[in-house]
Amino acid sequence: MIDPVNVGQYEKGLYRLYSVDLTADYIAAFADPNYSGDDDTVWPLKEALGATHLDEDFVEVFDVADLADMGLAQYMITGNGVAEADIEPYRELLDGITGYVVMVATSAFGGVEQTLVPVAPLRYIAAFKEDGMEVTFEPLPNPDPQAVIEDAPLKKKPSDAAMSGRIATIALLVMAVLVWVMIKVAG
Repeated sequence: MIDPVNVGQYEKGLYRLYSVDLTADYIAAFADPNYSGDDDTVWPLKEALGATHLDEDFVEVFDVADLADMGLAQYMITGNGVAEADIEPYRELLDGITGYVVMVATSAFGGVEQTLVPVAPLRYIAAFKEDGMEVTFEPLPNPDPQAVIEDAPLKKKPSDAAMSGRIATIALLVMAVLVWVMIKVAG
């Protein structure tokens, strides 16, 4: 089960949805991470979410009406890769939502473990997981870590031709250095 409140350090691929009970006149200031309050720069959305760390690049605030005929449920499937089977139990709820919503991807928390304490004007709707391949671990072929691998290939000894080529290369380099020294001394 997805925990809507506790964000784990290694949490990946989750989307938390919240409805926003604000009119269009206030939504821009609410969603603005550079909003300047009375004393300091505050991000009303981050404050309402109760987050200690929030990256604006992974937060979407939009009017559900902007999705036109697609609807919020289909947007979660098509736009965010959530499995249709996970959406089905919530389809009626999601398609019935009007007004503004906030979708926060796990990446917005930047791997910072934290507990969210959402307050008005946010209202939690649901959390969904991206559809992805499950990671499975299979046992290693040799369960004994002390065992020696019998068929390990041995390092090949260089052939006589390879050794002759190396010696010839070194001899040519030495002769080149001697010729260069003789040219410098003569010149």
